Amino acid sequence: MELWKLAATDLARLIRLGKVSAREAVASCLARVDAVNPKLNAIVRRMDDEALAQADAADAARSRGESLGALHGVPVTTKINTDQKGHPTDNGVVAFKDLIAAEDAPVIANFRSAGAIFIGRTNAPAFSMRAFSDNALHGRTYNPLDRGISPGGSSGGAGAAVASGMGAIAHGNDIGGSVRIPAYCNGVVGLRVGLGRIPAFNPTATAPRPIGSLLMATQGPHVRTVRDARLALSVMAKGDPRDTRWVDAPLVGPAPPRPLKVAIAPAIPGGFTHPAQSEAVRRAGRHLAAAGYVVEEMLPPDIEEVVGIWYTIGMGDVFRTLGPTIEKYAEPNAITSLRHWFAITPPPNDPTAVLDAYARRDLCLFHWQEFFQRYVAVIMPTLCDLPPPVDQDLTLDGQRKVLDGLRVSFLAPALGLPGLAVPVGSHGALRTGVQIVTGRMREDLALDAGEVIEAAEGIVQPVDPAW
Repeated sequence: MELWKLAATDLARLIRLGKVSAREAVASCLARVDAVNPKLNAIVRRMDDEALAQADAADAARSRGESLGALHGVPVTTKINTDQKGHPTDNGVVAFKDLIAAEDAPVIANFRSAGAIFIGRTNAPAFSMRAFSDNALHGRTYNPLDRGISPGGSSGGAGAAVASGMGAIAHGNDIGGSVRIPAYCNGVVGLRVGLGRIPAFNPTATAPRPIGSLLMATQGPHVRTVRDARLALSVMAKGDPRDTRWVDAPLVGPAPPRPLKVAIAPAIPGGFTHPAQSEAVRRAGRHLAAAGYVVEEMLPPDIEEVVGIWYTIGMGDVFRTLGPTIEKYAEPNAITSLRHWFAITPPPNDPTAVLDAYARRDLCLFHWQEFFQRYVAVIMPTLCDLPPPVDQDLTLDGQRKVLDGLRVSFLAPALGLPGLAVPVGSHGALRTGVQIVTGRMREDLALDAGEVIEAAEGIVQPVDPAW
């Protein structure tokens, strides 16, 4: 049995039953890393000895009859922008390569307390602010489905690692699509949770976070099955009272009235939507209809205004503080991408524009929450376009095309909503895909719909690099 092929849920069960050991599970995944990571560069910091020692400790704990966590012995990867004790939080930046974390970020601590075993750190762009996972410190991560196509960003290493079988769960985070986009590009499942669901802060941080990050950035897993997304969520959402945003809300909300109604939005206003992505949305709608959902083609409210709110807050707040740091520390490609972004969507000159955007955000969220009183979810493209070619953002026209595709991924972060990316259909060697967006704290409804779609499409299997 090739253990690296198994879903986290199945692997955890086998370890709990004593049918396989944690050491066997970890060794299998490390062998898979040996086999495929030289081509993909998804894992940029290995921790083989540490992982095997943790696996031996996990096996010893089981032999003593100790209580086992939900992920006991399951190999997991973590992203380079999140604190993990004893390892650098370098965020793909040479200047930060020796920034060693003294303690775990809450989401990492939650994995650890559930018995997960960390086998490596996954790549991201410098400062985690591109849709392309490449940086001067660790180099480029490649998409296992097509070497010339971006694996996505900023959690591109996470998406490529899970897609190729290097660990059952890969941790990521998302402020503008950074969990859902790599899931789409690599053909796996990615869950962006709602604001406040998973505690999130880095103990190494010394400066306050921009308000836009506090309102839009969340954590989330990359996995190969929706069932694993549900399991990972249950682990990652354990609270930390130090996080000012974390909300102690149930993982399963009240049952909505029947019949369940979902909206589908095959074409997103404000720009181009690729026909293959529109068809993926309609296909997902057909799967849901066959399972008894009432499916209606209906746009959620204020789409273009919500995209504008993301830009106003993002460019006027997040990039206002991060931009000078990128200019100072990042490599030329990251700086070029940022400058093109500024040229296309300049930061607002009037600071009251950002304050007004925060107020309009609340009104738009009210409208969306009203929408979700009628529909349990809305199905939209994960990106409006096909996954972008490598470095498309390094020309002005290319960056404009990237941002046009990204507009749909900005909706959930701008409003602090959950979004589940699932592959639906295909386009050549790549998967097309949809995101299932739900109301506040209703990840459960997205996961329910995702499991229906997955049952029709089939469970994602690990892939070998296509070259």
